[in-house]
Amino acid sequence: METGLKRALHADACTLICELLADPDLAIEGDEKRVGEKRGGTHVKKVLSLFGEVSIRRKYYYDRSTGKGRYPLDEALGLENGYTPGVVRLMCRAAARDSYEAASADLKAYADLEVGAREINRMVRRMGAGMRTALEGEKADATTAAVPRMYVSCDGTGIPMRRSELEQTPAKNPDMDPKAKTKEVKVGCVFTQHPEQGEDPFRDLGSTSYIATMRRCHEFGPLLRQEAYRRGMGRAGEVVFIADGAAWIWEIARTCFPGARQILDYYHAREYLSAIIALIFGKDRPPGIRQLERWKKMLFEDKVATVVKQMRVRARNASVGAEEREILEGKIAYIDNNRHRMLYGTYKQEGCFYGSGVVEAGCKSVIGKRAKQSGMFWSTPGAEDVLVMRTALHSNRFDAYWDQKHAA
Repeated sequence: METGLKRALHADACTLICELLADPDLAIEGDEKRVGEKRGGTHVKKVLSLFGEVSIRRKYYYDRSTGKGRYPLDEALGLENGYTPGVVRLMCRAAARDSYEAASADLKAYADLEVGAREINRMVRRMGAGMRTALEGEKADATTAAVPRMYVSCDGTGIPMRRSELEQTPAKNPDMDPKAKTKEVKVGCVFTQHPEQGEDPFRDLGSTSYIATMRRCHEFGPLLRQEAYRRGMGRAGEVVFIADGAAWIWEIARTCFPGARQILDYYHAREYLSAIIALIFGKDRPPGIRQLERWKKMLFEDKVATVVKQMRVRARNASVGAEEREILEGKIAYIDNNRHRMLYGTYKQEGCFYGSGVVEAGCKSVIGKRAKQSGMFWSTPGAEDVLVMRTALHSNRFDAYWDQKHAA
């Protein structure tokens, strides 16, 4: 009964839309002949609306000098390739959430709209560039309240690509497989915190926003900085940059966030400690396990310099080969070079986050869950269009963008 009533109401709504648009007194912006144009008669077009398919009659104007024609009614209604703005919005939202096939099934199940997976794909490609330009150009809202602490973080994750996209991409593990299978997506996130004395760090509810792109570092860095400014970085009491230690990430921190406090992800630092212990003492040996616990404790006492000294002494006396010694010295040098980013005792006392779990989770849930499904192989433009919609959806920006677009 409910299904039948819904379809009857939708049929009535379609009739109402047709009657409204057929009103001879309806004022349509631009519905008049311009200089150089000729009237091309009235053409009928079938359009998919939220209530189903409707047929509309609209006037056509053609300019022979430019070889272009226009339908003023299509422009006034904001039609996109035969779909109303409401349907376009749902198509893009469904595509941002899941694969094109799943999006097609969801539109049928939830909105009773018959839209094929290929049509949804084409619509995402049609709308992606405009959405990306609008979101990347958005400025900070002057009414946004200042926050005491803002965090910025970034990381990279690979997504499967078409073979033609990987010709110039080096393999991740050339010894195991000489051909690249994936291409890196750079992911950035911004979130805020109102620290409370004596409490564990807690992200402000709904404060996390994401950006993701396959562009190079010199383009990604300014995009992440722009997102931080949009979120109010200029008024933040403190800016904290957390990362896992990749060289390209620290370069972005240096060039785009020069005043930020830099923190090396603790779990990444602990992995280095474990690797150093394994080289010096052997894997899972009781003396090494005890030493690891002592060094971890010392990190939370801000005694990184002492830890490095002890590492060097232990390394000199370790019975390791030349190749292992080179690896060992490199890992110790890494800890030494990052010791100003490893004051975990201070961070904990001040209620700071000192792990990059937020952006790592974003790589998995925001990017991986959508772009790494079985059988997916992306083109760079196709991936970029989905990424901008996916990150907008997970940053609470998707609906605001469409509301503004429809109002315009």
